[in-house]
Amino acid sequence: MRAGVVVSAHPGVEDLAVRAEELGLHSFWVNDTPMVHGDPFVALSLCAKATSRIRLGIGVTSPALRSAPAAASGLASLNALAPGRIICGVGTGNTARRTLGMRPTTAARLENFTAALQDLCAGRSTEYREGDRVRDIRFLHTGAHVNTADPIEFVVAALLGPKAAAVAGRRGTGLISFGLLDPTAWHALHDARRHAAQDTPRDPDSHTDSYVVTSLHMLNEDEDPHGDAARDATGHLVLSLLAFAADTAAENPAFAEQLSLEEREAVRRLLDRRGTTATAPDRHTKLYPNYLGRIAPQDRDLVLPSLMNTLALVGTRDDLLARIATLEQAGIDELLIQPVIDPPTEMAQLAALLT
Repeated sequence: MRAGVVVSAHPGVEDLAVRAEELGLHSFWVNDTPMVHGDPFVALSLCAKATSRIRLGIGVTSPALRSAPAAASGLASLNALAPGRIICGVGTGNTARRTLGMRPTTAARLENFTAALQDLCAGRSTEYREGDRVRDIRFLHTGAHVNTADPIEFVVAALLGPKAAAVAGRRGTGLISFGLLDPTAWHALHDARRHAAQDTPRDPDSHTDSYVVTSLHMLNEDEDPHGDAARDATGHLVLSLLAFAADTAAENPAFAEQLSLEEREAVRRLLDRRGTTATAPDRHTKLYPNYLGRIAPQDRDLVLPSLMNTLALVGTRDDLLARIATLEQAGIDELLIQPVIDPPTEMAQLAALLT
């Protein structure tokens, strides 16, 4: 299985990209969450100039954040800096929208956005709509300005539902998911993508690789798999799920019902600790600060073993290799880790394990 890394956009991110390339990692991704992290296009421009081989990904952008012309211009500009090395993840904007206090967009809008990006970034015209006004648009400034000759890889973000996977099938793209380590769920996503792709002509330049984002903590001898070190390494994933559950409890009670009693109690404690409620209109300002950042020691009790095991890879070297082999058998092509404690060390650990 290939290996890659996902980080937030911040000054000096290009140094991490250089180190990832030196370690032999396959890809380096930056989040697109505007009110929480820096801008991924700025960050990846720096990474493109500082590297020569590693693939560079945005994970993920959304039509609820950016217009198709603006996103395509950013992608094709990156493609001019790093020809053929760009990956664009697209999604409904679940977290990026919720950090604004808004809901994600629809699968239909996601599909239209993906199609428009694919057309524009390949130098083709596409239909662009604002209200009742519809026009065909295309790049008018190719050549030195943008690169539409080298292919850009597209992946659609999917969690458990088949709708996004079906978009990936119809558009001939790959899949990316966050914290989804259940092989059965991956088989279902791949089945939905294959079913949707049956009557769709495939672009010979398209990719259909699958990526999973998680965190990885290799245990030292006799180390507690649920001790402070393991909780610190995986807590950002666990708290992201608890924040989502807390934020959506009122609108999507079915999700909370899937959690155990202990996990629902952790959601309640998170709301109390952040000084908000599941229906407060400003709860997004309390739940998402430091999203996917290193957790505070006082929040370690929220990092439940059940959620660590569901969302992250924790174990001995042999344990990790066994779980990774199972994921590979489920059709995952690349394991992406999101390091928060010591990114260079965590990247080196991943490289030693998989490259």
